[in-house]
Amino acid sequence: MQKILIVEDNKTLAKLIAKKITSEIDIEVDVAYQLSEAKLFLKRYDYFLTLLDLNLPDAPNGEIVDYALKNGNRVIVLSGNVDKELRKTLLKKNIIDYVNKSGANDINYIIHSIRRLQKNQNHKILVVDDSMIFRMFMKDTLENLFFNVIAVAHGEEAINILETNSDISLVLTDYNMPVMDGVELTSKIRQIYDKNELSIIAVSSNEKDEIIALFLKQGVNDYIKKPFSKEEFSCRVNNAIEALENIHLITNYSNRDFLTGLYNRRYFLKNAKTYFDDAICNGENFAIAMIAIDHFKKINDTYGHEISDKVIVNFSEILRINTRQSDIVTRFTGEEFCVLLKNTNSRTALSILEELKEKVEKSVIICDNTNIKFTISIGLATQQEDSFQENVNQADMLLFEAKNSGGNKINFN
Repeated sequence: MQKILIVEDNKTLAKLIAKKITSEIDIEVDVAYQLSEAKLFLKRYDYFLTLLDLNLPDAPNGEIVDYALKNGNRVIVLSGNVDKELRKTLLKKNIIDYVNKSGANDINYIIHSIRRLQKNQNHKILVVDDSMIFRMFMKDTLENLFFNVIAVAHGEEAINILETNSDISLVLTDYNMPVMDGVELTSKIRQIYDKNELSIIAVSSNEKDEIIALFLKQGVNDYIKKPFSKEEFSCRVNNAIEALENIHLITNYSNRDFLTGLYNRRYFLKNAKTYFDDAICNGENFAIAMIAIDHFKKINDTYGHEISDKVIVNFSEILRINTRQSDIVTRFTGEEFCVLLKNTNSRTALSILEELKEKVEKSVIICDNTNIKFTISIGLATQQEDSFQENVNQADMLLFEAKNSGGNKINFN
């Protein structure tokens, strides 16, 4: 588990911050009240983050900050000192942030910052700038915020990186660059990724309104003028990443079934149709299986909605585990599910579903000392029809026949 070190001579405040952090974030917190104690902790443990007060009994002039940075620790400064010059001086050092400790809102801001830094570890950023000084400054600042960073000198390099790294969340691009300027690079990126998939921030000393407008028209999410403060840069980058995460979250909610987390019918019909068209063109085999939990109404009437929901969730997990990540696994309606088995011949598809049926038969849900067992019926369509919807209809008809013949069976063509 990740650990945080708080160094604060006000014991009441230190304990309050520590308690608040551990109650809201799954992270361990150590507390030191002076520099000598902090040194012992820092020698013994590796910390995800250190929260450091500037004025300690044995280090009244911020010595703790220099010590922590010298030993490779990431630092957020906590201070009651509102002196602007002191703040500027500290922000020139490689600290993450400078936070005033004036009340509850500041503690909430610290917690938000910790969560943000933890999430940043999941994001990769591409920096594109022909100035080595700015390129390295941005790279160092971003890495201090826990981002994974790739830095290149011009647009052509950036395109090559994007072709081999599909997991990049944000591109930071300069305007004036050799071979390909930032506007051209933005245009090329937007031909591949839209704003919901990848963010772009233009970073340039060019103040001409038409250049800014060109960037915005080509699809950048934000524009930062050089020179800029580290605080502004960090805030804009974090905001861009947070906006992208929110879009992904909303998209995920719209594509997923709320109970099981499987894809929903709307997502299936859209994406499976696209796959079907490509598979027909490429001569790729596939299979569509419609699956239903047998006698589900009886389970619901006997045990109630809560238990019937557990049956659905239990089956969903079995279904998820026994299909491949590339397959499209969907909760269609109520107790009915649909699976598109990609690049699969009829024999393999039947083998997968027979194993699935057997595992469902062996599964047990325990409720109030009662063992609840259930079975499934499956309609498997392996013969490619003229349209995608005809394949789904064929699987649905085969499922209907399997259920009407007593259930717990696979009916296939």
